[in-house]
Amino acid sequence: MILSDDKATPPVDSQHRYPMMPLRDIVLYPHMVAPLVVGRKKSIAALEMAMKGRSEIFLVTQMDGADEDPAPEAVHAMGTIAGVLQLLRLPDGTIKALVEGRRRAQVTEFIEEDTYLAVEVAECEEDPEQDVEIEAYTRQILASFDLYRKYTKKIPREVAAALEKIEKAAQLVDVLASHLPLKSAEKQQILSVISVKERMELVLTLLQRECEIATLDQNIRSRVKQKMEKTQKDYYLAEQVRVIQKEMGQDDDVASELDELKKQIEAKKLPKAAREKVNQEFKKLKLMSPMAAEATVVRNYIDVILSLPWLEKRRAKQNDLDAETILDQDHFGLVEPKERILEYLAVQAQVKRIKGPILCLVGPPGVGKTSLAKSVARAMGRKFARLSLGGLRDEAEIRGHRRTYIGAMPGKIIQSLQKVKVNNPVCCLDEIDKMSTDFRGDPSAALLEVLDPEQNSTFADHYLDLDYDLSDVFFITTANTLPSIPAPLRDRMEVIKLSGYTEEDKLQIAKGFLVPKQLLENGFKPADISFTEKAVLEIVRSYTREAGVRSLERTVASICRKIARARLKKGDSKKRYRVTPVSVRKYLGPPQYRFGLAEDVDQIGLTTGLAWTEVGGELLQIETVLMPGNGKLTITGKLGDVMQESAQAALSYVRSSSLRLGLAQDFYQKLDIHIHVPEGAIPKDGPSAGVTMATSIVSALLQIPVRKDVAMTGEITLRGRVLPIGGLTEKLLAARRGNITHVLIPKDNERDLEKIPAKILNSLNIQVMEHADQVLESALVLPAGQELFKESHMPPFGAEMIDLTKETPQVVPH
Repeated sequence: MILSDDKATPPVDSQHRYPMMPLRDIVLYPHMVAPLVVGRKKSIAALEMAMKGRSEIFLVTQMDGADEDPAPEAVHAMGTIAGVLQLLRLPDGTIKALVEGRRRAQVTEFIEEDTYLAVEVAECEEDPEQDVEIEAYTRQILASFDLYRKYTKKIPREVAAALEKIEKAAQLVDVLASHLPLKSAEKQQILSVISVKERMELVLTLLQRECEIATLDQNIRSRVKQKMEKTQKDYYLAEQVRVIQKEMGQDDDVASELDELKKQIEAKKLPKAAREKVNQEFKKLKLMSPMAAEATVVRNYIDVILSLPWLEKRRAKQNDLDAETILDQDHFGLVEPKERILEYLAVQAQVKRIKGPILCLVGPPGVGKTSLAKSVARAMGRKFARLSLGGLRDEAEIRGHRRTYIGAMPGKIIQSLQKVKVNNPVCCLDEIDKMSTDFRGDPSAALLEVLDPEQNSTFADHYLDLDYDLSDVFFITTANTLPSIPAPLRDRMEVIKLSGYTEEDKLQIAKGFLVPKQLLENGFKPADISFTEKAVLEIVRSYTREAGVRSLERTVASICRKIARARLKKGDSKKRYRVTPVSVRKYLGPPQYRFGLAEDVDQIGLTTGLAWTEVGGELLQIETVLMPGNGKLTITGKLGDVMQESAQAALSYVRSSSLRLGLAQDFYQKLDIHIHVPEGAIPKDGPSAGVTMATSIVSALLQIPVRKDVAMTGEITLRGRVLPIGGLTEKLLAARRGNITHVLIPKDNERDLEKIPAKILNSLNIQVMEHADQVLESALVLPAGQELFKESHMPPFGAEMIDLTKETPQVVPH
C-alpha cells in the first residue's frame, strides 16, 4: 500500500526549534533506539548543538541516500524528535551516537545556521487508543507477526514477547514496523501516517505481504533441498558403483584415466569461458558410469576442447626481404598477390596486432592459386591448413553439428585448427566458388561470419557451443570465377585476380620448376635429360592450350616416362637425352592444337573476336553468310541469351547505318543472314562480341574482307557506341598467343592497360575505339582511295543502290 508522504497539517501539541540531522536510508520511529555513525560536518555540528541544549535533535530521512549535502526540499517533511543518549568520538573524526526516537513531528520552517540546519517543527498528537477496532487490529498484527517469525526464523522469541507486553497501540505498531524488512520509502510512509488506525492498517497489510513472501521463500528452499538430496543420492550410488568396479578390478584404469584427464585440463591454457565449460563437463563425467553412452559423448567433447589451440600461436616471421625471396623462389610472376602479402607483413612489423586479412585469389585453373597460399605460409613462418570447399552443400560442415546428434563433430574450420595445433595459421579455403546449396543449408552463408574480420573473433561452432577467436587466422580463398560467389561473401574479401601465363612465363616456369621436378619424380638426374627452349615452346603451342601450367607439367612428365621406358629397353642407364621439337613430336605424336589461330588470308564475313573462359582467353571466330530470303536472322553456335541479343543489336546498328554504308534501305527484306560461331558444342555467352558480329555482318554485306591480323572485343549499342568489357588481360594473352598483331578494344578499357605486363603491350598494336564506325574502318580491308561511309543524307526512294540479291562474283581472297 502506498500512501502520500505529506498529510494534512497534524494537530499541533507544541512548536519548538531543533537542530536537524538528515539520515541516509534509515527511518527512526518513536520508541526506537538506534546507533548512528555520523561523519558529515553539518550532522556533527547539529549533534554538538543538541548536546548543548536539551539533548534532543530532529532526525529526518533524506530522499536520495547518495546526496552528501541535501537541501531542505531533498528531505521528507515528517520526521522524529529523538533524544541523544550517548556520543563517542572515534579516531577518524566521526562520531558514534546512540539515539532514541520520542515523538513524531512535521517541519514547518527550515532555518539555515552557520554550521548546521535547524527546523521549526510541529509535534503530532496521537489519537485516543481505547477502541474496540484498535484492539482487533492489535490482535491481527500480533498473530501475523508470530506467523511471520515462524516462517523466517530470524526474529528471536524475546522480541515477540516484548511486543506482547506493549499496551499502547501507537508504540506497538512503531516498534513492530522497525523489525520488518521494508524498503526505506515504505518505512517513511508508516512514519508519515498520523492516525493510529490507518497506521495499523498499513502495517498489517505490509506484514501480510511479507508473510506471503516468506511462505514462497520456504517452498523454494524446500524444492532446492529436494534437488540437493537427489544429487547427493546420485553421488552415493556412483560411489557404490566405483566400489563394485574396484572389487572387479576395473576401477584402477578408470580412476587413472580420469586423473590423467584432470591433469591435462589443469595444464591446458584456456580462456575463462572454455575453462568453466570443461570443468563443468568433467564433473559430470566423474559422476557417470564408464559404460554409459553419455559418458563417451562428454569425454569426446572434453578431448576436442583440449585438442584446440585456444591460446597457442606460432611466432610469424617479420623479415620482409626473406619473405620476398621465398615467394620469388616458389612462384614466377604473380606480382600483385606478392605485393599484397608483403604489405601485410610490413604492417605486422609495425603494429603488434592487426586483423587477419581475407584475400581471394581469382584466376583460371593451374595458375598457382593454391600453391601461392602454401608459399605465403612458408614466407610468414606459419603453419598451413587447406580446406577444399568444392561440392560442399551442408552448413554443418562449416559450423559443426550439435552434440545432441549421434556422431556429432566440429566443423571443418575447427578441425583444421586441431590438426595444425596453432591459432594463427594460413588457412586456404580452396574452390570457394564451387559450393552449392540444398535443404541442409547454405555453407556460403555460414562463411560470412568466418570471413568477416569484425565478427570472426567470436566464431560460434555448434559442437563447441563456445566462442572461438579466428581473428589471428590468415584466410586465403581461391576461385576460378567471381560471379558464382555470393555478393555478401564477395564483399568481405579483398579480390586479387591472377591472369594466365604468357609463353615466356611458361618457358621460365618449365625450365626453373616443372622440368627439374619431373626429372626428380621420374628417377632422372638433372643432367640426364635437357629440354631446349624450342622444345618447350613446341609443347606449349602445339600440345597444351591453357592459362596455367598443369597440362604443360603432365606433358613434360609424359616425355620423361617415354624416355625412361626407352632407356630401360636399351639397358643404357648412363645415356643422356636432349629433347628438341622433332623429338617432342616423336614422343607425343601429331600436334593436338593448331598454334596461331589467326587466318592465313583476309576473308569476307570472317572476323576474329576475343573471348574470356575459365581457363583463360581464347580467339573466337565469327562467320556471317548471306542468302536470298525474306529478312530472317539465324544465329547458331550454342549461344546464350545475352550473346543472341548482342547479335540482334549489331544487326540493328548495321540497318540504321545502311544509307551511310551505301546499302539499300530494304536490303534486309530480300536476304537471310546467318551468323555462326564455330565449336558449336561449347556454350558461349556475353555481350563482348557485339562489335565483332557487327564487323562480320558489314563485311558480308559490302563484300569487303576483314583483316586477318586484327582481333576485337567490345559491347555494341544500337547507336554504335562501344562499351567496356572484362577479362582484358586474358583476351590480350590469347591474341598474342594466336599471332594477332592488332587488337581493337573499347575506349573505357584504356585505363586497364596499366595493369597489363609490358611484354604483352610491346608485342601488340592496341587501338582504343569509342564507336563502331572506327572499328569498321580499322578492321575492313578497303581498296586504295575508297571510303567506307558515304554521305549521310536520305537518298530518294528507289534510287539505285547496291542490290545484294543479284548474283555476286566469287570473291578471291585478298
